Amino acid sequence: MIIKQLSVFLENRTGRLTELTGILAANDINISAFSIADTADYGILRMIVGRPEAAAEVLRKEGFAVKITDVVGMIIPHRPGGLHKALQIISDNNVAIDYMYAFASGDCKATVIIRAESLEKIIAVLKEHKMELLQEGDVYQV
Repeated sequence: MIIKQLSVFLENRTGRLTELTGILAANDINISAFSIADTADYGILRMIVGRPEAAAEVLRKEGFAVKITDVVGMIIPHRPGGLHKALQIISDNNVAIDYMYAFASGDCKATVIIRAESLEKIIAVLKEHKMELLQEGDVYQV
């Protein structure tokens, strides 16, 4: 239910993201989802990877600033209104969302990664409303 997310601070310079993905590839670490937010000087890469602890370790050794954060993955129908319905449940239960990003896999389902003020509360609310949650086994490498 709780998934580990890596947040990596990247300088805005050509090739830095390519360098990071090369390090992960060389260490057999798969990226399942990612989001990049940028400013003029740097970007924050948030990603879900197959082996978060190993990824953080190798990236730190290569000079990247890395933080591991707990997030929740919610699986919703990949159709118009699917996200709205889920967000309405979250809003109606007064759960504050810090940020989120999503990806769709195929025609039927989409996965939304959520960082919320209270992960315990959002998990309880989603379970109460029979919403499907992403499990560790869905993203972590064996």
